[in-house]
Amino acid sequence: MIFVIAFGALTFPILFFVTAPYGRHFREGWGPTIPAKLGWILMEAPSPIGYALVHFRSEHAWDSVPLVLLGMWQTHYVWRSFVFPLLMRGAGKRKPLLTVLMAIGFNCCNGTLNAFAITELAPHLWTNEWLLDPRFLGGVAVFFVGWGINQHSDHVLRNLRAPGETGYKIPYGGVYRWVTSPNYLGEIIEWLGFALAAWTLPGIVFAGFTAANLVPRAVAHHRWYHEKFPDYPRERRAIFPFLW
Repeated sequence: MIFVIAFGALTFPILFFVTAPYGRHFREGWGPTIPAKLGWILMEAPSPIGYALVHFRSEHAWDSVPLVLLGMWQTHYVWRSFVFPLLMRGAGKRKPLLTVLMAIGFNCCNGTLNAFAITELAPHLWTNEWLLDPRFLGGVAVFFVGWGINQHSDHVLRNLRAPGETGYKIPYGGVYRWVTSPNYLGEIIEWLGFALAAWTLPGIVFAGFTAANLVPRAVAHHRWYHEKFPDYPRERRAIFPFLW
């Protein structure tokens, strides 16, 4: 957990000065690269796999609340690891191997740590009373609101271009009405919901790390859109509606 906290503490300020080299921000100078789709699978897959391995080794694996939390985790990460990369547009895109290896290290730690905390260190999650706790009910609801925002926003991005088209366009619809990166906003909301539902320290730390990682990226996206499109909607914020 110290690794996750330290990684988040370093990531937040660094990403305001060094834009992560992926997608529209990809650039040379980050060492060897691999195909972007393969990179996504390699770096995301350790999280759902590691979480499941730790979960099902526990005597609490079949308790109701840990099963629900497992389902929430896998809902996000199975899609992100094995479906999302296959839907990515843009043949020939690359990712720096360095960033893939860093993400693999983080996801190995994060998935196993959260599963261990839930199944071995959190007795409040091993009884059915937690199913009716407002924190659990609210957290599950918040998680799926965030998941829906994330899914819809990614869908809008994937369908901006007709087959054969290249280049970038301004996305519209859904939460794009208010912010430039609703996909990132949705993911932050997801993990805030998970942290609330689980009520464990690793869950809270992961929610904080998610914000530390995605807020600077959203700011970089926002700046990029304003530089590329003179008619970009001025009322949009980077990631938090009406605020930032």
